[in-house]
Amino acid sequence: MYAFEYQRPDSVAKAVGAATGDARFLAGGQSLVQSMKLRLSSASTLVDLGGIDGLRGISRDGSSVKIGAMTRHSEVAHSADVRAAIPALADLAGGIGDQMVRNMGTLGGSIANSDPAADYPAGVLGLGATVQTDRRSIAADDFFKDLFTTALQPGELIVSVSFPIPQRAAYVKFKQPASRFALVGVFVSQGASGVRVAVTGARSHAFRVPQMEQALARDFRPDTIAGIRLDPAGYNSDLHGSAEYRAAMVTVMARRAVEKALAG
Repeated sequence: MYAFEYQRPDSVAKAVGAATGDARFLAGGQSLVQSMKLRLSSASTLVDLGGIDGLRGISRDGSSVKIGAMTRHSEVAHSADVRAAIPALADLAGGIGDQMVRNMGTLGGSIANSDPAADYPAGVLGLGATVQTDRRSIAADDFFKDLFTTALQPGELIVSVSFPIPQRAAYVKFKQPASRFALVGVFVSQGASGVRVAVTGARSHAFRVPQMEQALARDFRPDTIAGIRLDPAGYNSDLHGSAEYRAAMVTVMARRAVEKALAG
C-alpha cells in the first residue's frame, strides 16, 4: 500500500473540502482498501466518511424510501421500513457478499464504485432511484456510465438515494460461488412510472433492457419475455461465462425475477 494522509471529518462540508487533488472518499472500504493494499489504486488522502452521522439512516416519505449514503447493507436488509415498502431491495442487500461485507459495506460506496458485478446498481436503476449529492440530484438512468465510472464529478459526494416504492419488484442473481458477485443479476419492477428491467454482471456497468420492459408493460408475466434473445455484443466474457452465456442468462434471470415479483 502506498502512503496516504488520513482524515475523518464530522460534516459533509468538511468532507467535500478535504477532497482535493486525488483524494478519495472512504465509505466502507470493501473495494477501495483491498485495491490499495494490492497497489492497484492509490490516493494522496483518504477522507473517511464514517464520522458523519447525517449520512446514515432510512426514512419513508409517502411514495419513496430515502436511504443515507453511509447506511450499511445489513441495515438496509433488516430495516422494517425497507422490508415493508420495497422488500426486493431488502432482499438484494441481504444477498451482498457475506456477513462481514454487509456489516461494513455501504450503499453510497457501492454505487459510487460502479463495479460491473455489484448488486446495488441493478436496484438503483431497476427502481428508477434518484441519487442526491452535495450539489445536485442525479437520475439513475444518468448515473452509471461505464466500468467503475459514474456521473460523479471530482470531489462530489453522494448524500442519499431515494427509491420510489413500486407496486411489485424482485431481484434475482446467478452468483459466482466464491465472491458472491453477480455473474448475471436482474432487478424487475412495476410501478407508477411503468416497468423497469435492470441488469448487472453482464456488461461493463448496469443497464436496462427496453425490449423486456416494453413486453412486460403489455403483459407482466414470465412467459411474455421467454422468447426474447439478446445480442451478446458488448457483454462480458471471462472464465466464468462467455458473452453468449451471459446474454442468455439475462432472459433466464429476468423470467425468474418476474415470477418472484408476482409471488411476492
